[in-house]
Amino acid sequence: MPFELRQAGPRVGGADSEDRPVRAVYTVKEVAGMLSLSVSSAYALVRAGQIPAERLGRRWVVPRTRFHAWLDGPAGGLSATGTDSPRRGW
Repeated sequence: MPFELRQAGPRVGGADSEDRPVRAVYTVKEVAGMLSLSVSSAYALVRAGQIPAERLGRRWVVPRTRFHAWLDGPAGGLSATGTDSPRRGW
């Protein structure tokens, strides 16, 4: 089951909710909230390439479809070691 972002504010479930298009990207702050991470940890994972993201000018954005595919993937995103690949040398 894919993860769905809950919208904040009084417009959630309002009459205009059906009229708004689905957003193509999340902010790193939104992704941090969805993953129960601090914003600084989420930025570190984005910069390391562990959370799929793209630079738009000076901003990082997380493409919604790539994020959900990564989250729902075979490894479920990050492994127990906090990386996408197993530890070497152990």
